[in-house]
Amino acid sequence: MKMMKHYLFFTRKPLPQPGADLIQIVNCANGAANLGYSAVLAYPDPPDQEFNGLDLTQWLQPFRPQAPKENLVKYYSFQDQLKVAPLPVPWALSRHVVTKWTHPSTIVCKYHFPIHMRPVTQIVHTRDWNFVKAAIKSGIPAIYEHDHYAEKPFEPEIVYHPLFQLAVTVADPVRQNMITYGMPSEKVIKLHNGFNKLFLARHPHQAQDWRRLLLGQRYEFLAVYSGALYPFKGVDLLMDVAKGLPQVQFVFAGGDPTQVVAYQNLAQEKQLENTQFLGHLPHEKLVSLLQSADVLVHPHCMGEAATFTSPMKFFDYMAAGTPIVATEIPPLMEFKSAGVVAGWCEPDQPIKLADCITRVLQSHPYRSQGYAESREFVQQFSWESRITKVLSHVEAALRPLHS
Repeated sequence: MKMMKHYLFFTRKPLPQPGADLIQIVNCANGAANLGYSAVLAYPDPPDQEFNGLDLTQWLQPFRPQAPKENLVKYYSFQDQLKVAPLPVPWALSRHVVTKWTHPSTIVCKYHFPIHMRPVTQIVHTRDWNFVKAAIKSGIPAIYEHDHYAEKPFEPEIVYHPLFQLAVTVADPVRQNMITYGMPSEKVIKLHNGFNKLFLARHPHQAQDWRRLLLGQRYEFLAVYSGALYPFKGVDLLMDVAKGLPQVQFVFAGGDPTQVVAYQNLAQEKQLENTQFLGHLPHEKLVSLLQSADVLVHPHCMGEAATFTSPMKFFDYMAAGTPIVATEIPPLMEFKSAGVVAGWCEPDQPIKLADCITRVLQSHPYRSQGYAESREFVQQFSWESRITKVLSHVEAALRPLHS
C-alpha cells in the first residue's frame, strides 16, 4: 500500500498573527484539509524562553503534525481536519542574530525540510520562494503563491524545472509582471482568494448584541469596515466620510495594536465621535459583526496597490449578506455586473462615497437574515473551490492523495 504523504503548506511567520498573507495561506491549508487531503500547515515556532530552545527532543524530531491548539483554531476558524506542525527555531537566533543565514525560514529550508519533512511530503504550497527552491532541489513538486509585483528575476532553473508546477496570483497585472520577470506564462494563473465557509453561518442573536452595543440610543445606522488599517485601504477616507454622517456609527475591525492606537488618536484630533476601532477580531466574532451592519464599506483608494489588491474581505462581505458599498478599483470591476454590490462610487472621493452610503442605507434596509443574492453568488469563491482549481493545474501523478 502506498504511504500517505502530506500536502504541506508553509509560512515563514509564527502563528497566530494578523495579515492578509497569513490569512490566505492558512485558509488554503484549511480548505485542502476540508477536501480530505492530508494537509499540514508548518510554521516556525520560536520558544518563549531561552532554555526551551535547548530541548533536544524538539530537534531530533521537529516535524510532528498535530491538531492545532485552541488559540489557533479560534483565531483562524479552522475546522477539525487540519493538522499543524510548529517548527522549532533557536531562541538566540530568532531574537537577536537574524541574518540571511539565521532567519527562521533559512533554518527550515536548510535543516527541517530536507532532513525531516521531505520524506513525508507529496507537494508543497507556499508564499515563501526559498521554501519553493528547497522543495524543488529536494525532489518535491511545488505550488507558489505570489500576490505582489516581482522585484528581481525568477531563477530559470527553478521555474522551468518539471517539479515547479504552478504559480498563483490574484491579479492580472501581477501575472503579467511575473511573466516579464521570467515566470513561464503557462505556469502562472490568476485566481481570486476565497472565504471561510463559516462566514455563511447566521448569528442573529450575536448580531443584535453588536447592534445594541455599537448603536445604543445615539446612532441610527451601523457601517463596518473590516481589514488592514492603512491609508491606501481607504481608512482615512472613510474617517472623512464619517465627519459628514453623524447619524452613522463607523466601526473598523482589523489592524495591529499600534495601528489601532494611532487611528484612535487621529479620530480624537479630527473630533470624530462616531468612529470605533475594535482591532483584530477572531472570525467567530467578525462574522456576527459583519451581519450586524446596515452597510459594509470597501473604500480602497486608487494607486498601485489597487491594481493587485486581493478582495478577500470583499468575499467575507458577500457571505454576510449585508449590503456593500465599494469603490470602483480594477480588481472589483468584474463583479459589477453580478448585482451583488448595493452601491458603487469613484475612489478617492469622500463626498461621493458619503452620498453612496446614504443612498444604500435608504434603498437596502437592514435584514437580520441578510440579502440572499450575494450569499448565493459568493459560494463559488470558497477556499475549497480555490484549492480544487489550483490542483487541476498540477500533473495528475504529482497531486496529493485524499486521506
